[in-house]
Amino acid sequence: MNAGHPAAATAYALATVLVWSSLAPLGVSVNHLPPFFITGCSLLVGGALALPSLLRSGQWRIDAITLAIGIYGLFGYHVLLFTALQWAPPVAANLLNYLWPMGIVVLAPLFVRQLRFTWGHALAALLGFAGSAWVILDQAKDLQGLTQAQAFWGYLSALAAAITWSTYSLMTKRRSHVPTPTIGAICLVCGALSLGVHAAVEPAVSINGRDAMVLFLLGLGPVGGAFYIWDKALKLGDARQVGLWAFLTPVLSTALLSWQSGQPLRLAILGATTLIVVSALVGRRAASAPVT
Repeated sequence: MNAGHPAAATAYALATVLVWSSLAPLGVSVNHLPPFFITGCSLLVGGALALPSLLRSGQWRIDAITLAIGIYGLFGYHVLLFTALQWAPPVAANLLNYLWPMGIVVLAPLFVRQLRFTWGHALAALLGFAGSAWVILDQAKDLQGLTQAQAFWGYLSALAAAITWSTYSLMTKRRSHVPTPTIGAICLVCGALSLGVHAAVEPAVSINGRDAMVLFLLGLGPVGGAFYIWDKALKLGDARQVGLWAFLTPVLSTALLSWQSGQPLRLAILGATTLIVVSALVGRRAASAPVT
């Protein structure tokens, strides 16, 4: 497939990666709050960003299929991810979660007919995942509880989260006629669902001004605003190439956490970054191959 705006798609993809990489540092700042409360508040802020455009253009009217896809992706992914992080060792769960960029590359031909599977893209996906795995496993002290039944369901949830986000992203690519601001309306619905789950299963909380500021920043960025630029990246470019750049997210996130904690950058961060950049270059070369 010859993407219409590859340079713009790459710029949007890298911008999304930069925003997503702030999730861990911001999340650490409010890790005393329940996960569904954090997600709900953040998604409501993210949805509010699109309100002026939605009210002006009337794009808040969502067809049933688009709404179902949005709930499946934005709400379903976070439910599965937070479940995985609570039930399984976080490092292992996070590693399985970051199979989703590989899922985009491998599954793209099933969702976008103009794309075809190539071994070049498979190699690029493996290189990208190796980079993510390197930096995530480098942070692990141990992987306890690997044989526990609860951990098994945690791993299964993490794998389901990866499949959910990769397939959601590809379904978004297929629905390129849906205006990007419509995601704001979906964020509002998913935010309300998240707070409903919080009210049902999580303890009531009270927050201070600092907590409110961090929740606002999360909504502006990784758990809200980032969805708009990710949507633009997917609609403007080759989903396989866009997905490869996403492997940079755990690397940059780890680098930010190291900076936040005052720790020096580790060799794994530099090595993983190199692998992921190489994977993107391999993917770009594969994308230029003619369609048969």
